Amino acid sequence: MHNLQTVENISWNQNPKIIQAAIQPQVWGIASSVDIYNCDPQKIRSAEAIRCFVAELCELIAMKRFGETQVVHFGEDERVAGYSMVQLIETSLISAHFANLTNTTYLDVFSCKAYDPEMVRAFSQSYFGGSHSMLNVTMRR
Repeated sequence: MHNLQTVENISWNQNPKIIQAAIQPQVWGIASSVDIYNCDPQKIRSAEAIRCFVAELCELIAMKRFGETQVVHFGEDERVAGYSMVQLIETSLISAHFANLTNTTYLDVFSCKAYDPEMVRAFSQSYFGGSHSMLNVTMRR
């Protein structure tokens, strides 16, 4: 289990600007994509570590998981080989692909319940030991 205490120095305060935008009547939900580079190879190659990540992320952003986390390793082409993960949540889904060749995590979170994408980025980068990350956020209408 990743100790949330180890990342307490990261600001976990919800971003009021994003939260306010997400609760506007014309907004259906938030879609965030996080690319995390130079991840810890052992973590992204461990189905158990990925499952633990999902449970902790859902707890952190207060999303209720629906069913078991699906984690499957595939990819005959070395460029795309690695685990893929899907977790249904009551308000939509969380998915990711973990690229072995580049030790990169490609994470997507979509929910019609408001959450802070920066919190997702910071926690995920810390959990997977990435050197840096990129965040893209879209308000779905």
